Amino acid sequence: MAAAPLIAVHAGLLAVWNLAARPLATLGLLAAGAGALVWAIRRLALQPGSKVAGILLVALVLRLLLVPLSPSLSDDLLRYVWDGKVVGAGSNPYLLAPEDPALEPLRGALWRSLPHLDVPTVYPPAAMGLFSIAAQLPSPVAVLKALLATFDLVTCLLLVRLARALGLPEERAAWYAWNPLVVLETAGMGHVDALGVTLVVATMLWLVRRRPRVAAVTAAAAVLVKLIPLAVAPVWARATRRPARYLAAVALLVGLGLLPVVASTRGIPPGITRFAVSWEFNGPLYEPLWRLSAALDVQPRVEAGLDRLKGATGRHDFWNRFYPFNYPQLHAKLLLAAGLAVALGAIWGIRDPIRGTGAGFGAILLFSATVYPWYLLWVLPTAALRLERPWLLLSFLLPLSYLPQFTEIELVPWVFAAIWIPFFALLGRDFKWSTG
Repeated sequence: MAAAPLIAVHAGLLAVWNLAARPLATLGLLAAGAGALVWAIRRLALQPGSKVAGILLVALVLRLLLVPLSPSLSDDLLRYVWDGKVVGAGSNPYLLAPEDPALEPLRGALWRSLPHLDVPTVYPPAAMGLFSIAAQLPSPVAVLKALLATFDLVTCLLLVRLARALGLPEERAAWYAWNPLVVLETAGMGHVDALGVTLVVATMLWLVRRRPRVAAVTAAAAVLVKLIPLAVAPVWARATRRPARYLAAVALLVGLGLLPVVASTRGIPPGITRFAVSWEFNGPLYEPLWRLSAALDVQPRVEAGLDRLKGATGRHDFWNRFYPFNYPQLHAKLLLAAGLAVALGAIWGIRDPIRGTGAGFGAILLFSATVYPWYLLWVLPTAALRLERPWLLLSFLLPLSYLPQFTEIELVPWVFAAIWIPFFALLGRDFKWSTG
């Protein structure tokens, strides 16, 4: 069987159990899984007839193997269950951080394991609904992982159907369905991104099948799981005959879903603001950009400019507001936000919903200050269908970013370079080939 080595790798991950305690063994198995994936798909492509049953059967086995795995590489799953408990208790997780005294009756072993006790939730209402359902059931962590693994298996099925609809080889779906990073982060670590990706792939399928009304519903649902699909909604709209009507329908559904949240927090939820301003990890452009800002002494130059403005205008109180925001990390984030806006403006002109979706999510990832391994899940479905080698390579390299978390190895420069230099080298090479 072509996928036997791949199944053996995932069985090895289950045997390791606590992946955080054995990071080198974990990375070794994932590297073996990358090689097994390439070998298995090459063997699969040589087989005659339909490959749907084989792709889905192997995808199911891989996820069944990792659902029991301890979610040791990430504590997001614990936060999901906590947020679900808060909703079930009738409290507002968008206003109340876990450390808030009002939530003291809910504290227990789960609370003591939570990350970021001072930050209210950042997850939209559809995700919160899933969390609250799981939190009311016995063994909520196991239930939530099983649900998310099921959603991811649905994604695999939808990808096969999308490949068929586009006239592409069915085995391309296996680049996602059998990808060790995908299986690890969905069935293994239980990231809610799995549900969002399912809805994104469903949206693309409905657009290809000329069902814009259904596509609008799945697009809005995807946004209500995580907000980032908003960035590609204009691309999806261009794939319909009436883009303005499509965007209006998506905006209406998203607005109705977010209205209670915005009304209860009287604006942007504080957890989202905190995430946007404070979070940073492994951003491919962010890391070198803020360090360059520091090396060029941009901060004192900006401060001197603010001093001159105060003297020229006499409005000391007004200009004093800007001093706390004058630091290299924020300089980089502002530049990246501007760069992302320009990139998305260009991407919104793409009519192909598959290419545009991949380009949009890829741009968000590259311009982000925070890139955890599971963020790549949003890019991989289109990368699989289009055989975009840089992104597939990145799925093999991003697990290296776990090293700084569980060893004494620092992210910058060696781990960062090992992840991003090969990716950008292949990205540049493929771009040159495509435009040469």
